[in-house]
Amino acid sequence: MGCCDLRQPFETVLLSFDERVAEMPIESSMIRAELEEVRELLQWLHLRELFSDDPDRAKRLSLSLDGIHCDFSKQRVSPEALRLLCAWAEESGVGDAIADMFAGKRINRSENRPALHVALRRSSGPFPDEAFDVMPDVVATRERMAAFAEELRGGEGDAPIRDVVNIGIGGSDLGPKMMTYAMRSIAHPTLRIHTVSNLDGAQLAPLLQTLDPRATLFIVVSKTFTTQETLLNAHTARAWLAANLGEAADLRNYFAAISSNVEKAVDFGVAPERIFPIWDWVGGRYSLWSAVGLALMTAIGPQAFDAMLRGAERIDEHFRTAPFPCNLPVLMALIGVWNTNFLGAETSAVLPYNESLRYFPPFLQQLEMESNGKSVGVDGKRLRELASPIVWGGLGNNGQHAFFQLLHQGGRLVPCDFIVAARSDYPLPNHHEALLANCFAQSAALAFGRTEDEARDDMEKSKLDPAKIEELLPHRTFAGNQPSTTLLLSAITPENLGALVALYEHKTFVQGVLWGVNPFDQWGVELGKSLASRILPAVREPERAQGLDASTRELLAFSRDYLL
Repeated sequence: MGCCDLRQPFETVLLSFDERVAEMPIESSMIRAELEEVRELLQWLHLRELFSDDPDRAKRLSLSLDGIHCDFSKQRVSPEALRLLCAWAEESGVGDAIADMFAGKRINRSENRPALHVALRRSSGPFPDEAFDVMPDVVATRERMAAFAEELRGGEGDAPIRDVVNIGIGGSDLGPKMMTYAMRSIAHPTLRIHTVSNLDGAQLAPLLQTLDPRATLFIVVSKTFTTQETLLNAHTARAWLAANLGEAADLRNYFAAISSNVEKAVDFGVAPERIFPIWDWVGGRYSLWSAVGLALMTAIGPQAFDAMLRGAERIDEHFRTAPFPCNLPVLMALIGVWNTNFLGAETSAVLPYNESLRYFPPFLQQLEMESNGKSVGVDGKRLRELASPIVWGGLGNNGQHAFFQLLHQGGRLVPCDFIVAARSDYPLPNHHEALLANCFAQSAALAFGRTEDEARDDMEKSKLDPAKIEELLPHRTFAGNQPSTTLLLSAITPENLGALVALYEHKTFVQGVLWGVNPFDQWGVELGKSLASRILPAVREPERAQGLDASTRELLAFSRDYLL
């Protein structure tokens, strides 16, 4: 399999597979069986052998697309496996599903809605078609956002805004929070952006102590304007403003809202001209690109926000048009399914090395596990295989001194995504070279490990006693063969960040298709909300606990003794 260089936008080059494999006909009914055969073969091969057998493996198993280079040569796959996986994706209807999404069909079946988040970053219309063109609303909202953001950034008025607090949760918090932190290097120099999501007062109360109520704007983000956590925090913010500014103050000057429920937002006290829409065809975890990103746009400015959209749009077009063997989101999805359902991995680690990507793992946790963390397919039947792995991770350089020990010698299969930018957004002498060296070293160590002979040789060079060498030998050998992908960004830029998020969005969608689940609903979230609404009245009133389970009643009884 050769390197598919996509540095020119949308240019695709078919991968050059091994000739014998490329000429072998594939019957659709045989694909899964053939994949099992390849798996059986690969399970006896170490990554060391795969690299020694193919000196060009790193070039053959990598893709470059604009400012992103993806090296998946350290995954435990072969060109044969990838060709079969691409054929399996075709057989599974991935191509039709992609076309259906971009055509605006109601692919969110359980809620009878299209999933048109790709419209939010399009630069022109009509889209998805002339009969159902969402672009006029999208463009109009984007222009309103830009005007409002520029007003805030310009510090207009007698009391200019100096702090913007985004109040939301889930997709209304994780995306804006992640991106705002990622682009701190280009943020407004004096306008501070904060995010609040937790019901625990330990998040909001200390923040309020640092704010000037005359110079603070709260953006309340809730599609229905009924989200419990968001509304409770918003009411607390409103009470704080009233207490500090006096009841005569027009609190509408200190609020904006993103919601589809204009009436409830107005009733709360948001001026109609400061309410920005969110549509039912946008899922929360796919909503970063919409008015949900208003706080982000305020931080980085409309031009940078637009550049982020363009980066995502380039990935959309690549995803829509590139053949599967050259389609980066499709390949990422297929490798993930291969690791989960063929190699048996139960988790997947996301390891960004740039500090600016600190919040990327929690963002992906929602994107992937809320989308595909299901055991019932779109047909209502139980899945025959596990869907989404458990996504976890953290900053790679910190992890090296914490959980990487388990990755190296814990004996569990944990596929990893290493993510790093080749250029620092906060350059200090010698820092970034060391960061890159650590990132590349860890992926190599996980892949290739260290043999007994290598460990013995290292200790002999250190002049250790032969008896001590034999004692330490079992502890200083590393099995290796841990699969990983390295995503290397040219730099932390709005374009690259937009592209990076879009890559994982489309990867998640393809995996949902392959697993047979709907990646755009989240019914599992609703049960906890429903139970919380039943339990809340019983927190202070014991008689309201009747009908609750025995454990919950005991927990409530203990809690009441300590409630203020």
